[in-house]
Amino acid sequence: PLLSRPYGLWMCGIEVWEGMTRDMARVIRSAQLPIAISEYTHERYSRTHGRLDSVRVCHLGTEHDTPAPKRATHAGPPTVLILGRIEAESNYKGHFELIRAWADVTDAVPDARLVVAGGGSGLGLARAVAAESRAADRIDVLGFVPEADLPDLWQRADIFAMPSRKEGFGLVYVEAMRYGLPVIASIHDAGGEVNIDGVTGYNVDLDRPGQLTDRIVHLLRNDAPRQEMGRAGEARWREHFCFSAFRRRLAPMLGELAQSRTRVRNT
Repeated sequence: PLLSRPYGLWMCGIEVWEGMTRDMARVIRSAQLPIAISEYTHERYSRTHGRLDSVRVCHLGTEHDTPAPKRATHAGPPTVLILGRIEAESNYKGHFELIRAWADVTDAVPDARLVVAGGGSGLGLARAVAAESRAADRIDVLGFVPEADLPDLWQRADIFAMPSRKEGFGLVYVEAMRYGLPVIASIHDAGGEVNIDGVTGYNVDLDRPGQLTDRIVHLLRNDAPRQEMGRAGEARWREHFCFSAFRRRLAPMLGELAQSRTRVRNT
């Protein structure tokens, strides 16, 4: 019965192009306001299910308008953080690519550490792969990290890396920018809509062997570009991805939906 009224919905990444049921497809096509979280999500949906011209794109944002607290002087080792769920079957976020690259990274930057945070069905596999690395002593697979402990995790990192292949948006990239960290994403998904290659970080081609390692090593070895990219990322977050910016994008769309509901009631 609710489908007889005008309604909006979010199209949130991989769920709209893999494993979609017939009912889900019907609900999307019947929506007056289907909102995709990225152009990439819209494009992947269209490629799989056919073009839907009513889709609007609205990039996400953080829950905050205030920048993250500035960290104290970083006295620890150079650290790269990846934060995200680790799934055994759909391990597309880049955890294993980073773990496998880490021995080569530490050949160039011997004290560099990789911190892998996030739970999921692939956590055991991630720990096993890390244990086999010749840089195993410089890889920390933490598993699930409580929300209250995340600020400390962010502030101990020098780079955020999540070279994913199927990210529908990548809200975690935005959070990294809020903390002033350069981001390493990939060219294969929506990462490039968030992270500007060469400005706020790098978007790597995972099909080019060594590129991921080279970008990490370059940023860990060179303070100036790493800090400059971090500042550029924070500025991009403030302009495009803070809560107020998200609200400015979404509010007019919701206003159109409200007008549509009014027209339906009046008729």
